[in-house]
Amino acid sequence: MTLLIEKPQISIVIPLYNEEESLPELTAWIEKVMNQHNYTYEIIMVDDGSNDDSWNVIKKLSAGNKNIRGVKFRRNYGKSAALNKGFEKALGNVVITMDADLQDSPDEIPELYDMITNEGYDLVSGWKKKRYDSKLTKNLPSKIYNSVTRRLSGVKLHDMNCGLKAYRHDVVKAIEVYGEMHRYIPVIAKWAGFKKIGEKVVVHRKRQFGVTKFGWERFINGFLDLISIMFVSRFGRKPMHLFGTLGSILFLAGFIIAGYLAYAKLFLAGYRMTERPLFYLGLLSMILGTQLFVAGFLGELITRNSSDRNHYLVEEEA
Repeated sequence: MTLLIEKPQISIVIPLYNEEESLPELTAWIEKVMNQHNYTYEIIMVDDGSNDDSWNVIKKLSAGNKNIRGVKFRRNYGKSAALNKGFEKALGNVVITMDADLQDSPDEIPELYDMITNEGYDLVSGWKKKRYDSKLTKNLPSKIYNSVTRRLSGVKLHDMNCGLKAYRHDVVKAIEVYGEMHRYIPVIAKWAGFKKIGEKVVVHRKRQFGVTKFGWERFINGFLDLISIMFVSRFGRKPMHLFGTLGSILFLAGFIIAGYLAYAKLFLAGYRMTERPLFYLGLLSMILGTQLFVAGFLGELITRNSSDRNHYLVEEEA
């Protein structure tokens, strides 16, 4: 039995929910790969409130291998929460994430590790080029989702949501994953200042045990999460730049419309001005413009009073 050293080369974070059957095979496979390459490692399994026997399996595996650690949530919080807790506890120079369903191959770990340590990548995402999922319910929606995300975020990855990823230690300590933001970790990392993001074609295996946790609602939630990330990344510290600009434009447009209607009434003998659709359009524009401007102002006040308003990531000092 190999004892866990204080700072391993690799931390493997595995979020899981109801995967009791796959865990022994997965950990044995990881241990085999680690021993073949003489890596020092730790495996952090985060049980996201499973209602099967997953936690008891984790405890047995941990008792037999001190490189294995487990965390059990009291209830199901979601994959993002599990990843965030795993990142919090990870000690390794390189952090690898993978799913617990045996669809991700531990044999990919050495090459992912090499890309981080020797090729200088901050983050490497797996690309499941050949998939064994349903084409209608998973493959096609996934391609659409990845295409939209690439265009909006500028992160050129083919498979943004692949569970198999490798990170430099600094990356996982600098980002926060919550809600359902795990789909956009490369985008979050980019906006945190980690620019060298790459991908590697990885093997995708058929699920052997259990059932998929996939649901159609993830596409709606995913789109909303993408909008949230884009907004927070660009305007989180300067909300007035967005709301103030939009509010000013709308108010100015409404003011011009009101000015035109006043001119027409006084000098062109116009009548029934308040019955014209243009009148209501101008009024609505000024009201919305004022509301957006006030929203930006309040957002600015909240931001300036935030405890982390001057928290910035420093790469190095000389």
